[in-house]
Amino acid sequence: EKKNPGDSAIAAYLDAAQIVKIAKEHGVEAIHPGYGFLSESPEFAQLCEDAGITFVGPTIENLKTFADKTTARVAAIKADVPVVPGTDEPVTTVEAAQAFVDEYGLPVIIKAAMGGGGKGMRVVRSKEELPALFTTASSEAKAAFGDGSVFLERFLDKPRHIEVQIIGDGKGNVVHLWERDCSVQRRHQKVVEIAPAWNLPTELRKQLHEDSKRLMSAANYKNAGTVEFLVDQEGRHYFIEVNPRIQVEHTVTEEVTGIDIPQAQLRIAAGASLEEIGLVQEHIHARGVALQCRVTTENAERNFQPDTGTISVYRHSAGFGMRHDGIGYSGMKVTPFYDSLLVKYTARGASWEEVVRRMRRALQEARIRGVKTNIPFLLNVLTHPEFEKGVVTTAFIDENPSLLAISGKKWQFASPYQADQDKVYRAEQLMRYIANLAVNGHPASLGAAKDKLSNSHKPLTPPQISSELLQMPPGAGWRDVLLKDGPAGYAKAVREHKGLLLTDTTWRDAHQSLLATRMRTQELLTAAPATARLMPNL
Repeated sequence: EKKNPGDSAIAAYLDAAQIVKIAKEHGVEAIHPGYGFLSESPEFAQLCEDAGITFVGPTIENLKTFADKTTARVAAIKADVPVVPGTDEPVTTVEAAQAFVDEYGLPVIIKAAMGGGGKGMRVVRSKEELPALFTTASSEAKAAFGDGSVFLERFLDKPRHIEVQIIGDGKGNVVHLWERDCSVQRRHQKVVEIAPAWNLPTELRKQLHEDSKRLMSAANYKNAGTVEFLVDQEGRHYFIEVNPRIQVEHTVTEEVTGIDIPQAQLRIAAGASLEEIGLVQEHIHARGVALQCRVTTENAERNFQPDTGTISVYRHSAGFGMRHDGIGYSGMKVTPFYDSLLVKYTARGASWEEVVRRMRRALQEARIRGVKTNIPFLLNVLTHPEFEKGVVTTAFIDENPSLLAISGKKWQFASPYQADQDKVYRAEQLMRYIANLAVNGHPASLGAAKDKLSNSHKPLTPPQISSELLQMPPGAGWRDVLLKDGPAGYAKAVREHKGLLLTDTTWRDAHQSLLATRMRTQELLTAAPATARLMPNL
């Protein structure tokens, strides 16, 4: 919980000391940091070690080297891994950033020295915009990671973003679990991931694997991590960073290799060797292709503005080759304080065409209501001719603004109310409004005044039959047969009856319908005495 009520919501999430304190109080033996910001924090890992708690991740020395992108760059250079020209130390002033631009030219990209996920990243294309973009990047990094230091690199135009999944035992032994293509990005955040990278030249793939293993082996890297590269339009690759943690997109690697990465992390943290958990390089193969889509609570047409509210329906399309990783559920409240990622859809198939087709169908059959999602945007991506070829660059979304056009799209959703974005949630919102009105009355916030509302109703006029008839007891009817002989006897009596039988559907409809009820209870009770006497054999 937050120490100070005035702190931001993220303050409690990043309170490493409080997390360790709670862990000790409950006898926790190990902490897996997931892929949150603390997963790259050497300070958090040190707190765990000091408390006698196993940190399921890299060593503290690994984190000091790779959590900071500038020291990771130095390590890559030492390991003879090609890098993009950039600063070797964190940059803290606009003047230092300007000096780098003067030496290497434009465009450049500003990146947060700590953390990832696209936070603290800005592309600078002119000297005039450098001061403002430097300030915003540093401020965003400070808010997200608690550290506003940044570094600069030459910006490669329209590259592919390829990353290699590795696992090490901390003793120099490292294996790779093939690579992923993460080029479909929005604001430097990955949207769609593919494993293995599609249409990647064999020699380039081999170089990426070898460079990744050499870098991580030299660092005696322990546990899971990802070595990330940019590949320019000439097929040259450049190291950009190491993510010393498991990543959101680990699912696609697991689907094509059959290796449970979190389980491997836990076993290595417990002291197992790579051989003991079956991670031998010559036995690790990629079979088929896997595709992951990140379903977020964002509105693509409003610059991906996060949506908030309560999820009322949360159902997924399941079946062969589909996997769902998420925490959503019906009734879940989506707040504006945390990441908008709701669920990860991962499809697996024998071919590129098959996996794309499977993912499209899963997205079309999804049922997520109560908040807007980026599913229509994802469908725009999956049906774009460039994406269908299997090769796109990091500029794909920026160069195709039509991907953001959602209104008017008529996707073949299983539910007609999700086919047209103008109709999404409309029926449900009306139902909820009417139900709330029926229970709680007209809201005062909309100007309703209780003292002006009347609960009186026009008195009902009873049926016009003689008082003598009303005083007579009703004749025996079919309900009496049901009560006396039960359902079987009732059915038998109906079959043996020789005359015409009539059914008054008023009574049936009144009990079966909900908001569509055509008669109120008081009306049924008013009509019942006359019906029982005038038509006892209904």
